[in-house]
Amino acid sequence: MKPMRQNPWPDLPRAQHPAPSGVLVIDKPAGVTSHDVVAALRRLCGTRKVGHAGTLDPMATGVLVVGIGAGTRLLTYLSGADKDYRATFTLGIGSDTEDCTGTVTFAPGFSGTTAQLDAALSSLQGDISQVPSAYSAKKIAGKRAYDLARAGLEVVLDAVPVHIARLERSGELRWHQAPVETQAGIVPVADVDVEVSCSSGTYVRALARDTGIALGSAALMSALRRTRVGGFRQAEAVSVAEVAQLVQGGVQPPVIPLAQVAARALPTVQIAAAEAESVRHGQFLESRGRAVDPAAGTVPGQAPGVGSEAGTVALLHDDELVAVARRHGDTFRPATVFPPGA
Repeated sequence: MKPMRQNPWPDLPRAQHPAPSGVLVIDKPAGVTSHDVVAALRRLCGTRKVGHAGTLDPMATGVLVVGIGAGTRLLTYLSGADKDYRATFTLGIGSDTEDCTGTVTFAPGFSGTTAQLDAALSSLQGDISQVPSAYSAKKIAGKRAYDLARAGLEVVLDAVPVHIARLERSGELRWHQAPVETQAGIVPVADVDVEVSCSSGTYVRALARDTGIALGSAALMSALRRTRVGGFRQAEAVSVAEVAQLVQGGVQPPVIPLAQVAARALPTVQIAAAEAESVRHGQFLESRGRAVDPAAGTVPGQAPGVGSEAGTVALLHDDELVAVARRHGDTFRPATVFPPGA
């Protein structure tokens, strides 16, 4: 039997009243799972309706977008957002997991230059095909790839198209010795910090691996911090401990309201009160001649988000989210409707 995992936050206060619906931007610490964060916030926010918009590995830190209450119904529109990361790549060694949590399987060492590294990083920018890590949540015949890999089975995954808007070195090479001894002795390796902006579905571990290959060596990811998910950034992120302090003092968590969440993620259309009532009863809305404002979280130079590609908009009335709708010909058809006061 597997040993029971220890609760990372064993003494959390319980909310006296449910938190308002919307999104919390959490700064996830290292060593806990994304599900651990969800479990903690269910207690702190006084509702079972809590979910996240994209998993962070236990070793990773940073932005975890968490839906609260009716905010969970918006997560499907947030999960495909572009993301920013700060990562550290260790050049000269590779591991079975392609990060520092795995077993080193290849240690050729690294003796290249920053110019060679910059060229390797540049070669991985733009629209590329990426083979996901074998230790990923991708499914093969209904089973997670990481479960098959841990069982010692061969994992073969197809390459998937991803967009890398930015993959750049943000610091100098930091030289040290490999943590393992090879037949050639202890070989030199180097750590380097990189900035990544990428489409959803990109594995930064795989970018590290492919950087090593481009250098004629090996590489793994030794640190990872997510700094942005769509229109949600680390500057507004709070820790679970900070949320707990607020709840302990009788203060509601800093939940971003539904209308603001939708406006960051999707183009918006303002509608009248009578139209809002009709939409909430499932009626279609004439789309011709209406002003459509771009998503507030749009990042210049990034590929279009899921919402804009699919013709999806948020319908707003008096700073309240009425519905998320999809354009069909000359109409907006409600896909997800929110009751008044949600």
